[in-house]
Amino acid sequence: MPHNVVFDVVGTCVSFDAFYQTIEATLGPQLSAHHLTAQALGFTWMTNAELQFTFLSISESYKPYKIVLTELFYQTLFMIGVADPRSFATDAQRDACVEGYSKLELRAGTRECFARFREAGFTVWCLTTGDVQRVRGYFERAGVDMPLQNFLSCDTAGVAKPALAAYQPALERLGDGEKWFAAAHLWDVAAATKVGFRGAYCTVYEKEGSFTVFDAPLAVVADGLPEMADKVIAASKQ
Repeated sequence: MPHNVVFDVVGTCVSFDAFYQTIEATLGPQLSAHHLTAQALGFTWMTNAELQFTFLSISESYKPYKIVLTELFYQTLFMIGVADPRSFATDAQRDACVEGYSKLELRAGTRECFARFREAGFTVWCLTTGDVQRVRGYFERAGVDMPLQNFLSCDTAGVAKPALAAYQPALERLGDGEKWFAAAHLWDVAAATKVGFRGAYCTVYEKEGSFTVFDAPLAVVADGLPEMADKVIAASKQ
């Protein structure tokens, strides 16, 4: 029987450290003058973009995530206490910060996690809300093999996770056999289980999973990516 595991990429296989570092290098002194940190801006900015990206999808007005992220820069600054965002930062600084999102790097353990799955006979896939070329670049820069044909993007379906329709094409693409969905966002894994995936959740990003909110039937929970691979492989043999 074929074994497949589909990964969320950004936040799961890839950390946000490079994004925060780019914001610090670009806007650090300005943020400090407002008693703000690069991580506070970066996290709030991404969260705002993800929220409105999802709302656009729900209202059938889908836009690629990068466009949404760029557009919401000044709005986010205002929401975190910068009274005049347009005088605080320039479009060039905004664009430099957005570019930092394209420079994200793989988490420690991603390479080993993928290797363990492949050694056990699993086919590794990726499902992302980002454009495939940018997301594949994260793996290419790290020297981790991830074939282009094994990337699936929500841009193609025109609907964002966690809408169930975003996971259904991936489930159908895999055909027969075992199908796992692995992510470091509990909301992501929980939604995938609703369409038929077996769920594997890694706490490497969120640390504290909101299990009383997302009470999905998880088959695996692990603190690190290699550990998660071992648990999924063991569970697939049962």
